[in-house]
Amino acid sequence: MAEEVLAAAAPAAAGNVFNRGIMVAESKVPTKSIEEFVSRLRQAAGPNLLSVILYGSAAAGEFDLEFSDINLLCILGEASFQTLASLAPVTDWWHKQKQPTPLLMTSAELERSTDVFVIELMDIQSHHRVLYGEDVLERLAISTQFHRVQVEYELREKLLLLRQRMLLAAGNDGRLWELMVRSLSAFTALFRHALLVVGERAPAGKREVLHLAASRFGFDISSFEQVLNVREHKAKSKELDAKDIAGRYLSAVEQVTAAVDKILDSPGPRSS
Repeated sequence: MAEEVLAAAAPAAAGNVFNRGIMVAESKVPTKSIEEFVSRLRQAAGPNLLSVILYGSAAAGEFDLEFSDINLLCILGEASFQTLASLAPVTDWWHKQKQPTPLLMTSAELERSTDVFVIELMDIQSHHRVLYGEDVLERLAISTQFHRVQVEYELREKLLLLRQRMLLAAGNDGRLWELMVRSLSAFTALFRHALLVVGERAPAGKREVLHLAASRFGFDISSFEQVLNVREHKAKSKELDAKDIAGRYLSAVEQVTAAVDKILDSPGPRSS
């Protein structure tokens, strides 16, 4: 997926990683907290820390203070229990900043995981910034042999979860809105991978992905656009019919899932 890989920033050794061109500064991204975390982690891990990588919305330029997390991948030389215990005070501090636990992997694990974490690693490789150490993703060869299967698996799993949670939220418009707003990023990412499965050069932005996916898979985009507008504070949820939108939202996910399933069943070569 060479065309999907964006140019990664140069490795950062020390200092203010954001002011070194690692990332275009955005007022919403808590840069000082991230820099403090990297500094504390370097001090605690010493030479065992090989790389710290920012990925997700903060690296892709779509960070939302209300809905986004700061996603960090930390590559270690070894990750024994003793090592984890020594890093625990740093992650405890990070949790107090209301951020999720970073992903910890050894460099060997990263290289051996490219066939099972295809979606995740393709996304991280496409949008990441090196905050410390080497860019371990730049030359990482990601096998796409099982990409189509993983895309269908993830779509089906998320579809089942969506139905379960809609059952619980069906009588409460507020809960329906929270479910749709918070699941939108995950489904948009999977729609992007569904596009890659059918050979499209999928764009990075949410709206662009949704428009191309709606055109390619033939679903009504209006529900996703309305949810995205509410998420971006361009529309008020109280002025919209949550149940009507939820029905169309669910139908769109079903249609994309069915389309990927048909692609998997169809004969002949397919390209990612």
